[in-house]
Amino acid sequence: MKARESGSRADIYARITDKIVADLEKGVRPWVQPWNRRNMVGRIIRPLRHNGEAYTGVNVLLLWSERMARGFSSSMWMTLRQANELGAHIRKGESGATVVYASRFTKTEADPGGGEVAREIPFLKAYTVFNCDQIEGLDDHYYRHADPAPNPIEQIEHAERFFDNTGATVRYGGDKAYYSPITDHVQLPFPDQFRDIASLIAVRGHETLHWTSAPHRLNRDLSRYHQDKTDRAREELLVEIGASFICADLGIVPEMEPRPDHASYIQSWATILGSDKRAIFQAAAHAQRAVAYLHSLQPQEDTEQEAA
Repeated sequence: MKARESGSRADIYARITDKIVADLEKGVRPWVQPWNRRNMVGRIIRPLRHNGEAYTGVNVLLLWSERMARGFSSSMWMTLRQANELGAHIRKGESGATVVYASRFTKTEADPGGGEVAREIPFLKAYTVFNCDQIEGLDDHYYRHADPAPNPIEQIEHAERFFDNTGATVRYGGDKAYYSPITDHVQLPFPDQFRDIASLIAVRGHETLHWTSAPHRLNRDLSRYHQDKTDRAREELLVEIGASFICADLGIVPEMEPRPDHASYIQSWATILGSDKRAIFQAAAHAQRAVAYLHSLQPQEDTEQEAA
């Protein structure tokens, strides 16, 4: 039983990873793909559950990718059972999308001394959801497209306040954007060097996510960032995914094209994911954690849940 469960879990990791690797080998970053479709109606948001709650972690990537590949206009997804409970039904011949639920349960076991010890056991469960475009008989509000984007100036002002509220020190000058762990500051070129203010905000978001790595914040080890290409690629993968999450939350279009130094990462990411079937899950979970941390620094804003 244990072997079968372990094998099933490994198969889930492999199937999902192989799908994302296939995208990367085509030069497609699935966490940015939703902004590439020109005829999308309304603003891009995270995928939503049937109750309006946003998906997190790797499920965001899976459902964004599925929505783009199949041309769905709705951002909302639900299981067959949830649709039936709402008096609706899946259209004949429709196939669903895979999402995952990860958690842990505690098991009590005997220790060598005759006592008992509690051990946490992780588990991963895959289940199928359907986009509301595939379902008939739902109330009208389930078919409503994402609300139009608010006033662009208000969006930018809101995003600037969001990053100001984090307390991250930002310095302007030079022609490079980066986070310096030594001085604990974000460095950005002057605003007039960016294509537009939205691009500046997107890059600031990327570097602020690196800023979350500090030991007194989320304590991600960047000590080998400049010496080890694999460590650097893993951190950039995490931040790229997190930047897309935070841009969706703020209604800002992320960096559409990789920076020159990021273009070389695509093959590195494919290699990492190909050799470690859990890497994309870990990257998405850490990205979600970093985004939740930035949300937790906002006045009167609840921290988002960590990745499923």
